[in-house]
Amino acid sequence: MGGGQALLRPGRYAAQVEPFAHKVAPLLKQIDERIPTDAKTLVQINGAVQVGAGLLLATGMAPRPAATLLAGTLIPTTFVGHPFWKIENRAVRQAEQVQFAKNLGLLGGLLLAAADTAGNPSLRWRTEHAVKHAERAAERTMKQAQRAVKQAKKKITPGSD
Repeated sequence: MGGGQALLRPGRYAAQVEPFAHKVAPLLKQIDERIPTDAKTLVQINGAVQVGAGLLLATGMAPRPAATLLAGTLIPTTFVGHPFWKIENRAVRQAEQVQFAKNLGLLGGLLLAAADTAGNPSLRWRTEHAVKHAERAAERTMKQAQRAVKQAKKKITPGSD
């Protein structure tokens, strides 16, 4: 929902994002001059990523990358959107603390989803397993080649050309 709101009504969040946009603008420009740095566009990009990744996660298509993307967008959203430490009014500060904590809970869930292999072995395990399998296959091939060489030597009789 938040991503859709940001995508459709970025002006609503742009003023809040403006200080953050000014801080990250030099970093973004170092990466690539074409990357937009204005607050409104950054809000829209963040919203679009949230909508897209949310759909991917909800439909089960690429859930791990989708959860990782959502976690990445949630971090700046939380710090920019709920800066309870800057608020003087006690009731408003507490409400923002609740929203901040809620987002931290969501972040934890997204990190779990990003790490979840759905019962399948992890990429690391599969890679290690493939390497071990390749090593065993190479050893078998070497032993077969050594046996073939020994048999070939036995067939050669001394003094024959």
